[in-house]
Amino acid sequence: MSDITWEEPFCGEGNNCFRLGTDAEGNAYIAVAGQEHAYLTDTREALAALIRDIKAGKADHLL
Repeated sequence: MSDITWEEPFCGEGNNCFRLGTDAEGNAYIAVAGQEHAYLTDTREALAALIRDIKAGKADHLL
């Protein structure tokens, strides 16, 4: 497994903090801040698509 480079935490209201990370092999990671050992992983392209869809409001029904 490659080393994961984590970005600074992104925190929403109510201390909901997440971290995004990448590795040298082209994988992307997302985890709850402080729980980086329990992450979800996919390709960078998949993470970019997820972020674009969230920004476009396609996940608003989950809120």
